Amino acid sequence: MIEKIEYRSLQWLDITNPSEADYSLLLDEFHFHPLDIEDCRGTNQRPKIDEYDDYYFLILHFPYLDKGNKFIRIREVKLFWGRDFIITVGKAHWVVKKLFDEMRDDLAEADEDARLMMATSDQLLYHILNRLMLETNTLVQRIGSEVDVINYDIFNRKARNIIEQISVTRRNIIMLNTTFRPQLRVLHLFESGGIKGFVDPELIEMDDYWGNILDQYQKMFDSIEDYGELIEGLSQTFDSLLTNRTNEIMRVLTYFSTIMLPLTVVTGFFGMNVDFPFPMGHATFWVILGALVLMTAALIVFFRRRTRQ
Repeated sequence: MIEKIEYRSLQWLDITNPSEADYSLLLDEFHFHPLDIEDCRGTNQRPKIDEYDDYYFLILHFPYLDKGNKFIRIREVKLFWGRDFIITVGKAHWVVKKLFDEMRDDLAEADEDARLMMATSDQLLYHILNRLMLETNTLVQRIGSEVDVINYDIFNRKARNIIEQISVTRRNIIMLNTTFRPQLRVLHLFESGGIKGFVDPELIEMDDYWGNILDQYQKMFDSIEDYGELIEGLSQTFDSLLTNRTNEIMRVLTYFSTIMLPLTVVTGFFGMNVDFPFPMGHATFWVILGALVLMTAALIVFFRRRTRQ
């Protein structure tokens, strides 16, 4: 399905769930390279920018939350960028679709901000990337909040809940890290001048805008690396706490078993059906019971003194 926004000489085409007829249109009408069309058909592409004489082809990755609002997934944003067009292809990030719909409605209402965004293809691309950056930053801040919650609850909550939360947060951090790292190289091309763009520098200096995109992305990447180190430290701390709790339980069980062992031997000895060399009666019962109590008290005192040393 092809949807189109036109403003002056600039058009934005959004092609969701493209068919072979849509791919043929891109080849025949816009004369895009066949390899770019193949990349549009495929999935799990690496982030990249292909430069041609009259257009650029970009594949970028941006995160989003799954339907359960728990795990982070990655969606590819594929777009063709020319002097008078922006074309987004495939199942792009939901932010792109939302911005497209907002832009269409705002232009219909003659909104001045929308007109400024659609002034040139460079400005439109910047606003698409900036909106994606803002949404990504929201997810990064959420990861930071989850790390803070784990840091607070690690001493208060049940072990099973903490283990699950640490595992989910660590998985999301790894997902973001593997997404950010290769894409930084691509975004550096904008600020370094490797990507020239199409707008006249005398009219609009886009370097500052591209630098803003890179600064946002670099800041988020640094935050994710910090969160990764924090979650690893919290995981090790939690493992140490579990080990300490296990040792405490084993110590209590050892004390209990050690105290009960001599009592079991004595009661087992007197429970044998044999004659003893001294008379068995009520007095004997109380003597044996007193001896067991004294033995238990002595063992408890002994273990407490050993523990304090």
